[in-house]
Parts: sequence; C-alpha cells; structure tokens
Amino acid sequence: MDERSILLVEDNPDDEMLTIRALQKNNIRNEVIVARDGVEALDYLFGTGAFTGRDLTRMPQVVLLDLKLPKIDGLEVLRRLRADERTRLLPVVILTSSNETQDLMRGYGLGANSYIRKPVDFSEFITAVRQLGLYWLILNEPAPQMGKNV
Repeated sequence: MDERSILLVEDNPDDEMLTIRALQKNNIRNEVIVARDGVEALDYLFGTGAFTGRDLTRMPQVVLLDLKLPKIDGLEVLRRLRADERTRLLPVVILTSSNETQDLMRGYGLGANSYIRKPVDFSEFITAVRQLGLYWLILNEPAPQMGKNV
C-alpha cells in the first residue's frame, strides 16, 4: 500500500460502490481501503484487531468518513483520531447524507477538515468527488507523519 491511499469509512454498500465508481470516473487511481464500521476504521488506523501488525507509518492520504456507522459512529471515530498524536493531523473529510446542522457543527468542532453532503444525483456526486480528489490528493500538502523524521 502506498501513502496516497484513501480510507473510505462507509457502511452502505450502494454508497461505497458509488464513491468508488465516482473516484474511477475521475481517474483517481489511489488505492481505496474500505472500512464498513467505526471499529474497523479505528482498527485499521491504529493497527489493532484484524489489522494488528499493520505498518502504522503508512497512513492514508485522506479519510472519507460517513457519520451514521454501526458499532461506533463517525463523530466518535473523528474524536478518537484527533485525540491520538499519530492521527491528529490526518485529513478527514466527512462525506455524509446527513442534513442535520448539529452533525455539521459537531464534525467541525471535533476537527474535521471538510464536510461534504452526498448529492443525491450521481453526476453531481461525480463532480464533488473530482473536486475532492483534486484538492486532497493533488493540491493539499499533507502534514508530516508522526513518527517519521521531519
């Protein structure tokens, strides 16, 4: 896995497929790792559970995080990422269908880098993913990884 991967945290198989399809349609060829609940996302990022022994110096370029997740919801995942020195600076984009202002406010309050509402229309979604990929995978200069020589 290269460091320019994307961690997609999404429990809805249709939304997972649409997101991956939108990335492909925009020629975003980065490896996409999928976590289908909050526990799996945290296990991947912290090298626990099924991901024990994973090389933690190789973090994704960006995390696309749904909010309504089983086991541990997206806001709690975000809270734990920001509380840990190893993942505190990892770019997290909330990608959700939630229209609740409270989710938006809490997401930014917990340190989300961006909050995107999933458009219902697929062509709008393709455009949103193109812009997301252009910014987070090409233009954005990521913070140095914790634990690496800076």
